[in-house]
Amino acid sequence: MKPQRHREEIWLALEIGNSRLHWALFIGETLHSAWDTDHLPESLIQQLAKCQTLDDLLEIIFLPHQGDFLTNTLLLCPLLLASVVPSQTAIWQIYPNIRVITLDQVPIKGMYPTLGIDRALALWGAGKTWGFPMLVIDAGTALTFTAADDNQCLVGGAILPGLGLQFVTLGQQTGQLPLLETGSVASLPPRFAVNTTEAIQSGVIYTLLAGVQDFVKAWWQLFPDGKIAIKGGDRTLLLNYLQALYPEIAAHLIVEPNSIFWGMREIVIMLH
Repeated sequence: MKPQRHREEIWLALEIGNSRLHWALFIGETLHSAWDTDHLPESLIQQLAKCQTLDDLLEIIFLPHQGDFLTNTLLLCPLLLASVVPSQTAIWQIYPNIRVITLDQVPIKGMYPTLGIDRALALWGAGKTWGFPMLVIDAGTALTFTAADDNQCLVGGAILPGLGLQFVTLGQQTGQLPLLETGSVASLPPRFAVNTTEAIQSGVIYTLLAGVQDFVKAWWQLFPDGKIAIKGGDRTLLLNYLQALYPEIAAHLIVEPNSIFWGMREIVIMLH
C-alpha cells in the first residue's frame, strides 16, 4: 500500500470555461490527473461540499478511483478556482475549502482590469514553463491570442469566435444554412466549394487560419525568438489545419493543454 499523503499536498484546480469545466488533481506541485466535465448543477456541488473522503469527491466529479494513496483520505481538499462565468463562480462558493483566483494575484505586469483570468493564468503558466516572450493561442469557444514580453509584461492580444461558435452562429442565425460541428471537418475542406456545407467550412476555416497566420507573423516581427503555445478544445484540429496549410508555423507551436494549471500551480507556490 502506498503511504498516506499529507493533506496539504493534495489539491484540486478548477477552470470554469464557457462550455466545460476543466479539472486537475495535484499532489504537491505534481499534476496527477487532468480531465473535463460538463458544468455541474448546484445540487451536485452541494454533494461535493458534504463529501467525507477525497475518493468520494473524485467519484462525483467523474475521476475514477485513484488508488490507495487517496482512498479514505479524510479531508475536503483545497479547491483553487479560476472562472470566466460569474454565475458558476457564485454557485461554487458553497464549497467550504475554496480559493477563487483573481487577476491581481497573477504577476504579469501591465494587465488591464477586464482581462480574463483564464487568459492571464494560461499566459503566466506557459511563460513560466517554456519561457518569455510568450504568445498563447487558446482554441476554445473563443479563439484568443494573449502575449507577454521578456519582462513578463502584457503585450496584449485579441479575441474572436472559435471554430465551433462560428459554425453554430451561421447555423442558428440564418434561415437556410445548416448547423455544422467542428468534429465533422477533420481535414481541410476544398477552398472553392461547390456545395453549401463545404462553403461554410471553407469560409470559416480558411479565414480563421489566415487570421492565425497574421497574428503569428506580427508576433515574430515584434519578438523574433518569441515562443507560441496552443491550448483549448480545438487545439488538435487547429494544429492539423496549420500543419497542412502553414507547416512553418505548426512546427513552432508548443502544444500545452495544461498551461492554465501550470499558472495556478505557480499561484499556489507563491501563496505558500
